[in-house]
Amino acid sequence: MIKNVRLISILLIILFLFTACNLPTNSPATEAPNAVFTAAALTVQAMSTTSSTQITSFSTPTLPVPQATNTAVSFPTLAPTATVVVPPTAACDLAQFVKDVTIPDGTVFPPNGTFTKTWRLKNVGTCTWAGYSLVFDTGDSMSGTSPTPIGTVSPGQEVDLSVNFSAPSSTGSFRGYWRIRNTSGVLIPVLGGTQGQSFFVDIKVAIASSGFDLHTRAPDASWVGSAGVITFGGPDTDTNGFAMFRNGQKLEDGTSPAKVVEIHPQWVNNGVMTGLYPAYTVAAGEHFKAKIGFLAKADGTCGVGNVKFQLNYKEAGVLKPLGEWTKSCNGTMKDVDVDLSSIAGKNVQFALAVLADGPADQDWAVWVSPRVEIP
Repeated sequence: MIKNVRLISILLIILFLFTACNLPTNSPATEAPNAVFTAAALTVQAMSTTSSTQITSFSTPTLPVPQATNTAVSFPTLAPTATVVVPPTAACDLAQFVKDVTIPDGTVFPPNGTFTKTWRLKNVGTCTWAGYSLVFDTGDSMSGTSPTPIGTVSPGQEVDLSVNFSAPSSTGSFRGYWRIRNTSGVLIPVLGGTQGQSFFVDIKVAIASSGFDLHTRAPDASWVGSAGVITFGGPDTDTNGFAMFRNGQKLEDGTSPAKVVEIHPQWVNNGVMTGLYPAYTVAAGEHFKAKIGFLAKADGTCGVGNVKFQLNYKEAGVLKPLGEWTKSCNGTMKDVDVDLSSIAGKNVQFALAVLADGPADQDWAVWVSPRVEIP
């Protein structure tokens, strides 16, 4: 307030001097006694109003809006609700598939072959498995026992679960799905399992070829001629006929193979000699293979031998033919190759036979490396 009064006084003095300086000297004007003071008062009033307005504006400035800060001074910082994580409720019954312990997927078994499949699982739930069981779900059961008791398994514990199976009698691929069932009859989920619920056994059924060497197994065969039963091994002077090894001896084509079986019929017209071998299950794709012909005489010739070679098989007590070849001594050996697809999967007894085609005096007939194999 004192500053305003001083300012007004200074302005009045300046105004007065300015007015005095501008009065005309030659004709002084006559004014009302209070004119000057009235004008001054009006001027001061105007200036006072202006000054008051200016001073008021100056003395109460508008402050700038404060910049926002990350941390408010007057309020505590609160965590956003979106960051609050609620832990999931742990499952009571929950299993985890760990691995196949036995029988990898695609393992091959013969028809009706038996095996034990073992899986390893882990109890990853919060409840102890007590009184739980392993049960067949879908697919091929393969005669697996269901239910199979599991035993007590605590949370976090691993357990090996085993089931005994029997492969189907037919060939092909087979798969069976299994699950765990609790005491309430509920099938529990399995992490890492098929569709999060099961695990399986997967096999193939096929007839694996082990091969059958009719040369090596010749002593195991039952040899019967038209004169009755004989013993394998000769002698070669037996007029009832004989069967024996002739390994390494010269044949009509001049060769001396390592595996040779001579089968000589009874020494009569149209005499017969046959050998019935132990049973063998024929695998898919197997063939019977051999060479047939005659032993050579000391001079390299093979005489006048002339016989019928037969390959037969016996199944369910019935003898059935697979092939027949007539051969005479002509200096060459004959290759024999019989596809056994028609009896694949069957358990049979092969029979090698030699029948004299007329007189049997020089029927020194031989089978070279007779065998069953996949070519």
